[in-house]
Amino acid sequence: MEAAGAEYLQGRCELSEGIQVLLTQESREIAPHCPHGPTLLFVKVSQGKEEGRKFYACSACRDRKDCRFFQWEDEKVSQDRLLAREQFNRSHQPPLSHVQYMSRFQEYIQLPLSKRKFCRECQQLLLPEDWDGHLGHHVIGDISVSHLRRPTQLLHPLENKKANAQYLFADRSCSFLVDTILNLGFKRVLCVGTPRLHELLRLRASAENQLHMKSLLLDIDFRYSQFYNENEFCHYNMFNHHFFGGEAAQSICQKFLREDDGRGVIMVTDPPFGGLVEPLAFSFKRLRDLHRGASNTGLKVLPLFWIFPYFFESRIVRCFPEFSMLDYQVDYDNHTLYKHGKTGRKQSPVRIFTDIPPELMVLPASEGYRLCSLCKRYVSAENRHCDKCNSCTSKDGRSWKHCDLCEKCVKPSWIHCSSCDRCALPNHSCGSLESGCFLCGEKGHKLRSCPHHVGTTGCKKVNIQGKKKLPKTKVKRNAGKHAPATSVRKKMRKCGKKKRLP
Repeated sequence: MEAAGAEYLQGRCELSEGIQVLLTQESREIAPHCPHGPTLLFVKVSQGKEEGRKFYACSACRDRKDCRFFQWEDEKVSQDRLLAREQFNRSHQPPLSHVQYMSRFQEYIQLPLSKRKFCRECQQLLLPEDWDGHLGHHVIGDISVSHLRRPTQLLHPLENKKANAQYLFADRSCSFLVDTILNLGFKRVLCVGTPRLHELLRLRASAENQLHMKSLLLDIDFRYSQFYNENEFCHYNMFNHHFFGGEAAQSICQKFLREDDGRGVIMVTDPPFGGLVEPLAFSFKRLRDLHRGASNTGLKVLPLFWIFPYFFESRIVRCFPEFSMLDYQVDYDNHTLYKHGKTGRKQSPVRIFTDIPPELMVLPASEGYRLCSLCKRYVSAENRHCDKCNSCTSKDGRSWKHCDLCEKCVKPSWIHCSSCDRCALPNHSCGSLESGCFLCGEKGHKLRSCPHHVGTTGCKKVNIQGKKKLPKTKVKRNAGKHAPATSVRKKMRKCGKKKRLP
């Protein structure tokens, strides 16, 4: 492992109140596998100490109904159970290999238009010998070459919000990304979970012969194996940096990144919004390691566009301090809320985080974006420069207002509460410690930076009356990404009472 990846592994990230995921070198190497690749290690934390037993759970699915894998870290698993698990994992892999899918695709494109069929129910391209097995299904015919070049219009988007929700860029946002990438001079794009961007890049390259643009798609949706060959698509889980095609697929990705001595390539990623930031950041740093490699230590890091809601800014910047957030609002075709053109709080909260200097990112003036000469970056129409903060402070697209008591700009709907000594919504619950540390109750820092965070006993939480009491840690059902089922949580608490881990 490269130094950057190894350094990041020695960390932990908060999953929900009382549950953390541990990203350690050892846990990565010995983690058991589920159908989605290596699992992640989790632990319950209370009062700054680990309580109960650590457990492994799926990296990709938040709900155990979607992936039922669960194993205690110190649990001894019998050989018979390991064999059964291995067989179960194999049974949940795609029915055909990528090579077999490509062989079928070559047969498919040789068929006359009248015999090219696609099953909407099974999401499968059908050869004539497959027809009998799909009688009574919703089958469409006359699949043209233009259809095959736009697989996102043939395939149903995956819409399980707790597993692999798949929202597709609207044409407006997709075109903006392509134009921006070209204007910045990039020739290759690593598309991580961005199938529509990959699609448009290939269409642009084929339509304009002089455009030498290459694209490689990494996605957990294996259905794209039907349309793209091994040099165009890799089956990949971005939550655990797992290539389902093994070393061969990883080598293809590495070769793509290191082409032309690693120059002229950028990574664009659009992860599921319910995913954990820190495991995603770990995977992206591993992809950067593939780009740099041992022989190219002097090469600049792989530039990155990370598309995510603006309210994750602090977590993303914690992982990538060099990142800044652009004002550009990204919208999606198949999302009811995240659409451009709405006003007020209904605007899309999705933004682009990048390490490319903001002054180089030109946002479209036709949509109201303008250059702030003081900040030297493009901002939205309603984002006004605050002389006291010396920046354009709005995060959500509305004009924010400055609070002299808080000494910062806040949302326009907030008011300053003298009881809480902070700005909040008018109907907020006074006396809450939302702005303070979850462990000790003090203001000015959060749980992560609390000096009592890990390995220290006796940390007390102080309420507003000044009385000391122990914080109550509640693990809500499905509140975290991998909270165990109710019966398992009871078992975990029971074990935690008998023996507390240091």
